[in-house]
Amino acid sequence: MARNSLGREIPANWKGVDYEPYIDPWSRMPAVQRSTRPLERRTPWDSKLLGSLHEAIEKCGLESGMTISTHHHLRNGDRLLNLVIQECDAMGIRDLCVASSSVHPVNAEIIPQIRNGTVTRCETGVNGLIGELVSKGELDFPIVVRSHGGRARSIVAGDVTVDVAFLAAPCCDETGNLNGVQGPSACGSLGYAYTDARYARKVVAVTDNLVPYPASPVSISQSDVDWVVKIDSLGDPQKIVSTTTRVTRDPAGLLIARYASEVIEAAGLLRDGFSFQTGAGGTSLAVAENVRNRMRELKIKGSFGCGGITGYFVDMLEEGLFHTLFDVQCFDLKAVQSLGRTLMHREISADLYANPFNRGCVVNRLDCVILGATEVDVNFNVNVNTESNGLLLHNTGGHCDTAAGAKLAVVVAPSIRGRLPIIREEVTTITTPGETVDVIVTERGIAVADKHAELKKELVKRRLPVKGIRELHEEITKLTGVPRPVEFEDEVVALIEYRDGSIIDVVRKVKEG
Repeated sequence: MARNSLGREIPANWKGVDYEPYIDPWSRMPAVQRSTRPLERRTPWDSKLLGSLHEAIEKCGLESGMTISTHHHLRNGDRLLNLVIQECDAMGIRDLCVASSSVHPVNAEIIPQIRNGTVTRCETGVNGLIGELVSKGELDFPIVVRSHGGRARSIVAGDVTVDVAFLAAPCCDETGNLNGVQGPSACGSLGYAYTDARYARKVVAVTDNLVPYPASPVSISQSDVDWVVKIDSLGDPQKIVSTTTRVTRDPAGLLIARYASEVIEAAGLLRDGFSFQTGAGGTSLAVAENVRNRMRELKIKGSFGCGGITGYFVDMLEEGLFHTLFDVQCFDLKAVQSLGRTLMHREISADLYANPFNRGCVVNRLDCVILGATEVDVNFNVNVNTESNGLLLHNTGGHCDTAAGAKLAVVVAPSIRGRLPIIREEVTTITTPGETVDVIVTERGIAVADKHAELKKELVKRRLPVKGIRELHEEITKLTGVPRPVEFEDEVVALIEYRDGSIIDVVRKVKEG
C-alpha cells in the first residue's frame, strides 16, 4: 500500500492492474495517444438488422473475459443492461466486465449473474444494492468508480477497452442512425453513449422504435454502428427522474439556497455571459430560482447552463436567461422534449463535457457549479460515493469534474442529516479534493476556503453568517455528538478514481457489527 497526497492508503497494484496515487488535480498528464477501433468495410445494401440480442452477441464475437458497456440515460428505467447480461448467461459466456456509464438500482437484477460468474468485475460507478452488497463483502465484484469525465477519458485513452457496446436507441433506422428524442423510450441526450460509439470495437444499436431510413435527427450515426436489434421495450422513461425536480419548500433548504445565491453574487459572477450548473435536487433548484430572479432584475443574459438538464433550465433558456444549454443527460421529460425541438438546447458528449485530457472541455468554462454532498470535512474534501455507514451507494457523476473546472464550486448541504453531522473531521471517502472546493453552505453558516479571502470579506460585509470550517464543525457536533467511526476490514472492494486516472481513495469492506 502507498499513501496519496491526501493521506489515503491506496494499493499500487489491485487485481493485477497498476494504479497511480492521486497527487493533485492538475499535474497528471496523458501518457498515450487516443485509442482507436478497427476499420471495417460494408458492402452496399448490406443489412445490419438482426433478429435478437443472441444473434448480435454471436455476430460481435463476444466471448468470456471481454468487456461490455451500456449507457444509463434511461436511469432507473433501463432494461438493456439486464437483458444483455441475462442473454450472455444463457449463452454460457462468463467472466465479463461491465463498463457501462453507470449501474442503477434497477440493475440489481443482474446479481444472480454476478454470483454465478457471468459478470466478475465493474469499471463504472454503482448506485444501490450492488454497491451495498459489495461493501459488505457479500458480492465478489471489484469496482473502479469513475466520474463522467473520468470514464470518457479512460475509454478515449484506452485504459478501458470496450469490446461490445450495446446502445439503447429510442429511435433508430436499419443502418444504425439513432437519436434519443423520439419514440416510446425517448430519454433525450445520449451524451454518455457517444464515446462508446466512437471507441468500442463493436457497437450494437438496440431499439424499440425502428423507423424508415433515414432516422432524423441523428445523434449517433450509422458510420459508428455495426448491428441493429429491435426488442419490445428499452425500459421506462418515466423513471429517468430519480430525485426531486421541484424547488424545495423546506425552510432550512430555502435558507441554504438564499445564502448560496448571495455567495454567487458576492463573487462577482452574476454578469452577462454567466455560466452555471446545478443538480436536480430541491435545494439546488432553489439556488437556481434565486439566481434566476436576480438575472431578471439585473437584466443579465447568461452564456450557458450545462450538465444534466432539468425542465427548470429549459424554462430559463426559453425565457432568454441563457443563450445555450449543453446537455449530457436529461433529468426529466420536459428536458427530453426541449432537446428534440430547440436549436440552442445542444446535446454534447461526456468527452466534450468533462474529459480532462482533451483540448478543452465545457466544465473548464463554468463560472459556478452548485454541488451536493454526503459528507464534507474540515479540509473541504467532499464525499458523494459512500454513506456515513461506509456503504458504496452512489456514483461520482460530474462532481469532481465540475469542481475542478468551475471558477466557483459551491457545496450545499444541511448541517445535520439523519442525526449525523454533515461536516466531519475526516470524510469516510474522498470523492472530490478540497483544493477544488471553494465554499460550503449550510443553514448554520457559510465556510469559505482560505484562497478566497476577498470573497470572505465581501460576505462578511453583507452580514452573512460566515464561519470557519472548524468552527462550523464544532458547532454542529455539539448538537449531534461525534459519530462513532465506521469499522472496516483491510480488504479493498472498490477504487475511487479521480478524473485524471489517479486513485484518490478506496472503499473497504465494512466490518460486520
